[in-house]
Amino acid sequence: MGKFVIRRTNTGIKFDLKAGNGEVIATSEVYKSLNSCRNGAASVKKNAPIANLEDQTAEEYAKEKCPKFEMYIDKAGEYRFRLKATNGQTIATSEGYGAKAGCLNGIDSVKRNAPDAEIDEQL
Repeated sequence: MGKFVIRRTNTGIKFDLKAGNGEVIATSEVYKSLNSCRNGAASVKKNAPIANLEDQTAEEYAKEKCPKFEMYIDKAGEYRFRLKATNGQTIATSEGYGAKAGCLNGIDSVKRNAPDAEIDEQL
């Protein structure tokens, strides 16, 4: 089972969603308050299981309604995804993946792990 690990950074508070094996599968922006960070994690829990996939790596991709996972290729040529909430705000992002299949597995892992993930505050 996954967990959200909330921790302080030099500039605020953020969370990492970790899979059962401890690997980080998604991360948040840096929030100014603990409460905002908790709300962000709750939004991932709520939106990830119902989010559709918008594959922006495809030549003519279909625009999806939010909530959605947007899969894209970054400037370094790696595959990444971002999860957008119903209001269109980005609530979680991924690391870079060398292959599209790895990115799709990351999205699937977020969908499976987020809904029941516990919150571990390491402040």
